Amino acid sequence: LMPKEFSRSSRVAEQVQRELAELIRLELKDPRVSLITLTGVELTPDYAHAKVFYTTLVPEAERAALEAGLRRASGFLRRELGHRIRIHTLPELHFVFDESVERGDRLSRLIDEAVKSDRHQ
Repeated sequence: LMPKEFSRSSRVAEQVQRELAELIRLELKDPRVSLITLTGVELTPDYAHAKVFYTTLVPEAERAALEAGLRRASGFLRRELGHRIRIHTLPELHFVFDESVERGDRLSRLIDEAVKSDRHQ
């Protein structure tokens, strides 16, 4: 991958992430899709597919409904993206729950608890 191509690809990915975040916040009327933060977008080299990583404050029990809402909205989001971003190929959107954020959160909680129990000894 040439550096120029890489920077273009990452620029497009950032733009996709920005526009999607705004569309989800302002245009999506699906009540299932709430409390969601996009953490990254990975594009295939041909821009045919975009993995959209997200994290959410929705409890785990409701996550399946959230995912269904995102899947259902992906066609709409893709079309809206087409009005906002000028690229030859509009990527198909694949929403992926970003476990790393949750793991990081769990880790920092564990560290906090360890520090607290150290103090109490």
